[in-house]
Amino acid sequence: MNITATGGAEADAPHDTSHGHAHGPLLKLALGAVGVVFGDIGTSPIYSFRETFSGHHPLTPDQFHIHAVLSMIFWSMMIVVTLKYVTIIMRADNKGEGGSLALLALINRTISGKKKWASGIVMLGVFATALFYGDSMITPAVTVLSAVEGLETVQRGFEPFVIPAAVLILVGLFAIQSRGTARVGLMFGPVMFVYFGALGVLGLIHIMDQPSVIVAMINPANAVGFFISEPVRAFLAMGSVVLALTGAEALYADMGHFGRRPIKVAWLYFVLPALLLNYMGQGAMLLSLSASQVSAEVKDPFFYLASETWRLPLVILATLASVIASQAVISGAFSVTQQAIQLGFVPRLRITHTSEAAAGQIYIPLVNWALMIMVLLLVVTFRSSSNLAAAYGIAVTGAMSIDTILIAVVLFTMWKWNRILAGALLILFAAVDLGYFSSNLTKIPAGGWFPLLVGAIAFTFLTTWAKGRQLMISRMNEASLPMEIFIKSAAPSAARVPGTAVFMTSSASGVPHALLHNLKHNKVLHERVILLTVRIEDVPYVSEEKRLETKDYGSGFYRVVLRYGFMEEIDVPAALAQLKDIGTQCRMMDTSFFLARQTLLASSRPGMAIWREKLFAWMLRNAESAMEFFKLPTNRVVELGSQVEI
Repeated sequence: MNITATGGAEADAPHDTSHGHAHGPLLKLALGAVGVVFGDIGTSPIYSFRETFSGHHPLTPDQFHIHAVLSMIFWSMMIVVTLKYVTIIMRADNKGEGGSLALLALINRTISGKKKWASGIVMLGVFATALFYGDSMITPAVTVLSAVEGLETVQRGFEPFVIPAAVLILVGLFAIQSRGTARVGLMFGPVMFVYFGALGVLGLIHIMDQPSVIVAMINPANAVGFFISEPVRAFLAMGSVVLALTGAEALYADMGHFGRRPIKVAWLYFVLPALLLNYMGQGAMLLSLSASQVSAEVKDPFFYLASETWRLPLVILATLASVIASQAVISGAFSVTQQAIQLGFVPRLRITHTSEAAAGQIYIPLVNWALMIMVLLLVVTFRSSSNLAAAYGIAVTGAMSIDTILIAVVLFTMWKWNRILAGALLILFAAVDLGYFSSNLTKIPAGGWFPLLVGAIAFTFLTTWAKGRQLMISRMNEASLPMEIFIKSAAPSAARVPGTAVFMTSSASGVPHALLHNLKHNKVLHERVILLTVRIEDVPYVSEEKRLETKDYGSGFYRVVLRYGFMEEIDVPAALAQLKDIGTQCRMMDTSFFLARQTLLASSRPGMAIWREKLFAWMLRNAESAMEFFKLPTNRVVELGSQVEI
């Protein structure tokens, strides 16, 4: 492995501000955010309100319970989304980038080596990432399926076509990923703008019949009274109410694409009002119906907001919105995987860039097809969005709870807020997060086991790779020979041949194994020998002036450290062409790249369990070739093998 993630002072290098920060008119960026950032939380009204009254723990759809649920939704959105994410967490950006891994890198850079619980914080951040993979499987399945189920409200005869239609849409969605989403992405903003507008208008129409829902929603006494009079049922209802918050973490994760202010503006002035109006409209509609009508329409109150004439267009619009929401999650899975690769938690994988203009638009075939298989299995196994909803909440609430712990570190350690104020906020956030998470634990038998299983498997892979890589580098460094001694003892007696040899090494000290093997077997050294280490910093982007660091050992030997941010694309030949302190410019036709390919031998040495060592060895064998990952010219690469015990 030739990537080293680093922290400490080096990670504080300034970054190129042209990366990772959105530029352009505020309204244009806000519209773009509406199309990309809010797809997940925007499709929640399709199923979240319904689940509280017809899900696994249904409430009676009377005035008391409807008012209580509306109040719970309102105050949850205010506390979790508006206060926690939009107001506080989005301020904790890592050079403009957000998301669990970006926040983890920011915290790790600040507290690494200073706090005894630093490793625990890292594990929490990694587990939040693991839970995201479970979320990225469930979101496309539940959103598309819930939207297509709207066909049943148009005509009962459509029921047999719901699952085939959902499968067809999802297969098509994953099939187009390799072609990039730039063109489709241009439509996201306008479509979601119309969708949110429709949410607000449909809700407002029914609110006019029952205006009391406005006061009921903003009155916290309705939610509090529910918990006092029926604590068990209120607790169980939280498991469905939290579905209204799914996608809140996307506001933070996508911050680097649009910036904090456009997302905040879009949320406060457009998305939030539209969502609240729709939830109030669904409540108002149920309150205005007779008992016999409620029993039928409570199963799909979202689609019954529209009259029969407009119901099919609403189903089509909701389906488009669900596809957009799914696309955002799939793209997010690609981005998170790329960050995890750069930070040393995932092996090298094949990454294809689908846009010459936008570096962030990538496609990872393995992730795409693995997600598609799991999503389709979820659809055909659970067969309804209501069944899938039981599996949905745990991944979301687990990630939200971890975010609260991470932001606690930021408030106390980095920002040094007033302890009383910070403590009060954290108690509020923790109470809400843990309440929702605990409520969703009751759904484990009904499907909640799925995201936990996916999270556990992903966490095992992430931590095994990180730990195994660390052990492998440590074992290789144990037998490392200091470069100065090598030059004095071995270099003078070796024959020198024309050209440049670049030896890729994960360590910025000592002699690379590939160099020793080459000298041992070929008995020659090139006129110019470059020992190259690629380091991934804890910042999204590294400025060009901080990109390269060189050291001249004399006798034609040079040490080069090449730095990238965890959001950047690595291109070794392009970087070497910029070298100025090593004599003549590197020409690819005169340069040979030497790579070490390790064969791991599982051993009883302390470090990892044997089964994890074997898992790590399997992951290493199946990792993407370093040649392709670093963009090395295929006809200029020499691989030299060695065996390493870990």
